[in-house]
Amino acid sequence: MLKGIDPILTPELLMHLCAMGHGEWVAVVDANFTADFLAHGKPVVRLPGLSLARVSQAVLSVFPLAADVPQPAAYMQVCHSADNHRTAAQQDVVSLVVQAGLSDAQVQAVERYAFYEKIKGASLIVQTGEGTAYGNAMFCKGVILL
Repeated sequence: MLKGIDPILTPELLMHLCAMGHGEWVAVVDANFTADFLAHGKPVVRLPGLSLARVSQAVLSVFPLAADVPQPAAYMQVCHSADNHRTAAQQDVVSLVVQAGLSDAQVQAVERYAFYEKIKGASLIVQTGEGTAYGNAMFCKGVILL
């Protein structure tokens, strides 16, 4: 255990998040996501039994969001839904991003198959136990200036 570090952030997950550089993306995906297939050899860290919101909250507690990217957060849009439709899990992610100091408009809704393409550029996939459909998000790492 470390002081001030969310206890669900495992040593493996912390190592991968710390190793990521500015502009790299982390994906936090649901239990049904094809993580291993889309990872193409990149790391997949599993946190079963935890929701998308809970894991996103923990990741965002140590992960700065990029300030130089128009939309440094994204979620997989529900197919055949209205443009502004969000599931409860997706709304939780948007709320976390807003709590981190960004605006609602800086979270991009990405069509399902475009999300699969976008995730190919992720450096890390964190698979949660989220059981709701479309419980997938991505975050772009920013800079911490010392």
